[in-house]
Amino acid sequence: MASKKKATSMDVAREAGVSQATVSMVLNKKYNVTFSKDTIRQVTEAAEKLGYQLPRQRVRKSGKSRKLLVVFCPTLTNPYYVMLLQGIEAVAKDYGYGVFVCNTQRDLKIEENYLRMMREVQPLGIIYACNPSFGKQVEELSREIPVVVISNREDEFEIDAVAINNRKPGILMARHLLELGHREVAFIAPPLTARQHQRQKRVEGFLMEFEKAGLSDRVIVKAYADEADTVIPGIESEYRMGYDLTRELLKEGHPVTAIAALNDMMAFGAMDALIEKKYRIPGDMSVVGCDNTLFSRFHTIGLTTVEHFVPQKGRDACDIILKKIESQKTYRNGDEPTSIFHIEYEPKLIVRGSSGYPSFGRKRKSNFK
Repeated sequence: MASKKKATSMDVAREAGVSQATVSMVLNKKYNVTFSKDTIRQVTEAAEKLGYQLPRQRVRKSGKSRKLLVVFCPTLTNPYYVMLLQGIEAVAKDYGYGVFVCNTQRDLKIEENYLRMMREVQPLGIIYACNPSFGKQVEELSREIPVVVISNREDEFEIDAVAINNRKPGILMARHLLELGHREVAFIAPPLTARQHQRQKRVEGFLMEFEKAGLSDRVIVKAYADEADTVIPGIESEYRMGYDLTRELLKEGHPVTAIAALNDMMAFGAMDALIEKKYRIPGDMSVVGCDNTLFSRFHTIGLTTVEHFVPQKGRDACDIILKKIESQKTYRNGDEPTSIFHIEYEPKLIVRGSSGYPSFGRKRKSNFK
């Protein structure tokens, strides 16, 4: 007995009363083309009736041959993101994957344009090196392409995450300064805009510890102007912010004995501004950063900072993506097991030469120039 002839896309088109191109676009879910609900229903019902199945191997072949991962990165001017990329690329290289970096430059339009391109580019996985600005769109995309976010976990989104509770670094920084005896301190930060809320969490953690000690009114928080968040960052943007904000603090004559910076780059700027004005570190002013970037141990004065295992986060994010890709290969489309990976690191303080006991003998200059 002759075997039943396999249904083709032309058969489905004939049954549904549409073109073969329409069948292809509907069944392949080409979202850049809009069809009516009736057309979609006609095509899907005709495909089911005839037992038509997409040539899956051919559909996935281009993706397999490319073995491409995409990383959304807000800037490449901060060593933190370079460290993340090194971790990602180390794992990707071991498994024969290429990595394409979408540098959004913290620009919403650029990020949105890259997101729109993803269904056409068809990478096998996407890694966000920061919290996405378009959470809902990324969540929808994650149902088609594996997505991992490296940053703060957003519980309202069902997306795999390699995270840190950003309050914890702030808490560690504050505890260290309090234990040394610092009571009048400043916290300097880049713009604390709504879409950079992860920065605010680090500040909140710092303030919480001083509030517990009954010293919340002794902390000065200085953030850079919001307008800076709309400008494409330069190679020294965050360093310059730390430098400028520290000069402002000194000019205003605040009696602080320590400066905590949101990240290491800002801390380096703060240290250079202090040294320029003949402040001894840590004799006259202690400085604390966060990220434990490579330069924090090579600077003239080693920077006390918070380690939160940045390269390892990149490695773990890539590992999660590869697990998801293998799951797609093992199971038929739609039958993959549902799983959400969540890895969270506990940060730890790295004490170096930039922090020490406060000295109360330094006279503040009244005429800062």
